[in-house]
Amino acid sequence: MKKKVYLTLQNGDVYQGYRFGADGDALGELVFSTGMVGYMETLTDPSYYGQIVVQTFPLIGNYGVIPQDAESGKVQVSAYVVREYCEQPSNFRCEDTLDNYLKERGIVGVYGVDTRQLTKVLREKGVMNARISDRPLSEKAFSETANYQIQNAVAAVAENKKGYFQADDARATVALWNFGAKNSTIANLNAQGFNVINMPAFSTAEEILSTGADGVVLSDGPGNPAENTGIVEEIKKILGKIPVFGLGLGHMLVALAFGAKTEKQKYGHRGSNQPVKCLKCGRVYISAQNHGYEVVTSSIKEGTVRFVNVNDGSCEGIDYEAYDAFTVQFDPESCAVGTQENPLYEKFFKLMKKENENA
Repeated sequence: MKKKVYLTLQNGDVYQGYRFGADGDALGELVFSTGMVGYMETLTDPSYYGQIVVQTFPLIGNYGVIPQDAESGKVQVSAYVVREYCEQPSNFRCEDTLDNYLKERGIVGVYGVDTRQLTKVLREKGVMNARISDRPLSEKAFSETANYQIQNAVAAVAENKKGYFQADDARATVALWNFGAKNSTIANLNAQGFNVINMPAFSTAEEILSTGADGVVLSDGPGNPAENTGIVEEIKKILGKIPVFGLGLGHMLVALAFGAKTEKQKYGHRGSNQPVKCLKCGRVYISAQNHGYEVVTSSIKEGTVRFVNVNDGSCEGIDYEAYDAFTVQFDPESCAVGTQENPLYEKFFKLMKKENENA
């Protein structure tokens, strides 16, 4: 039997749909993702902490649940909204249905909603808070929804433990300063021949440098970059002392450390089809991204903008040549072309190699 549910937006719009996944209410920041596949990665990406995700592709769940594709140890979204979910998936790697997967993890799902219309609202008016409930909201519940804020996001998702991940044919060792890294980030670093020393988000600069790593990777993660003032102060202490490669949130934290500013985007970049242009070579890459903030280009005091988003012109990457550091807002794998070496990882390796030769 279908269970009717209400999705109420901060602006007063109400959408009726039906439940799948777990019962209960859900509150979060409503955002949309444009990926046609990769819903397992979306559900478990730490950068979605505190958010209700609307999937723009109309049919979700058709290849079922594949645990090996998860980006973290749990579902990170606050709730999940789709046009239609597949009740009978088919894939040789499938181990369960999306409905059961969400039920077992206490995550509310909604289907039967016009996700195209919902996405249009978010694009025109910007991301906003929303609540999922069995009945229309009371005045108090609506006020709570409007006042909701995602806070202390890095602390909520970051694991407070060290780890070591060995590459098969290691050519360097990197310290991953983990603010909410995806599993694939570690796997991709290993695939590039980098041993990975996983370091907690609230490590000190002294602890990072004491690992003896050849370079430091600042990971992606959730939330407002500007609230991580303590982490930014520690990042300042390593810049210029060791090669640094910043990803996603790490990109923005480095910019903040150099005195730039960040601001919230109208509806963010979430999905696997964001075009970014390299201003150095002119090539455009189709990238995977998941963020709702950006570095304000006019506020950049140090470094040179290397990448920009083709759609809106926002900053997507900065080179800090004087400090042997560079950062990108997107997944580095986006710059891989066929069987050629990935230029971003190779650039990082050359910086680390130079440091070793000068030691």
